[in-house]
Amino acid sequence: MVLRGDYMPKSSKRYNANYGQIDCDKRYEVAEAITLLKDMSKAKFDETVEVSIRLGVDPKKSDQMVRGVCKLPNGSGRKVRILVLAKGEKVDEAKQAGADFVGAEDMVEKIKEGWLDFDKVIATPDMMPKVGPIARILGPRGLMPNPKVGTVTTDVAKAVQEEKAGRVEFRVEKAGIVHAAIGKLSFDADKLQENFVALMDNIAKLKPAAAKGTYVKAISFSSTMGPGLRIDAVKAQSSK
Repeated sequence: MVLRGDYMPKSSKRYNANYGQIDCDKRYEVAEAITLLKDMSKAKFDETVEVSIRLGVDPKKSDQMVRGVCKLPNGSGRKVRILVLAKGEKVDEAKQAGADFVGAEDMVEKIKEGWLDFDKVIATPDMMPKVGPIARILGPRGLMPNPKVGTVTTDVAKAVQEEKAGRVEFRVEKAGIVHAAIGKLSFDADKLQENFVALMDNIAKLKPAAAKGTYVKAISFSSTMGPGLRIDAVKAQSSK
């Protein structure tokens, strides 16, 4: 498997025209890559800026799994629809914090019937036995609440506020690659760079003790409709 910036399949005329502006042999500096993505954008919507990072880990080994959460200092620019599964006083806490949907068994039943109009699920610990039966629905979609990333918690207000502010979850895939969104192309370049630095700081802190050799092997940037750009990984890490 390769990073998105390692190849460019034939696509639309716009895509191929953008590809013609790219030096395939070059490793771009972060600021330069962001500027180029902005210059190439012709989409009629605000594209997301995505980062792919190849790590020197073997995800098949449990002691080399990299998974975490990053609170982007400038937010993600994405409107997140949050469902909170809770009871009692936690219902009011979730609503006051800005949750879009709040409920308990009633919401679980709706999900069983096919309702999935939300982007994130936060649950209190006492609700997890009720969530178990819908794990096969939520899990494959990346929606299953997990205490490791703070989505199973008694502090539902804090969790909702952090999600709304622009918190991103990341997890290394089978090929050793982490994918994450760091904002929108409409963001100022320096704000995108600050978000990228925050993400890299989080990933660096999670380096497994069992991982040997180079930890960050390759980085690429891309936008929703644009081609990928290879990044100078060494400079990207030293510029923090």
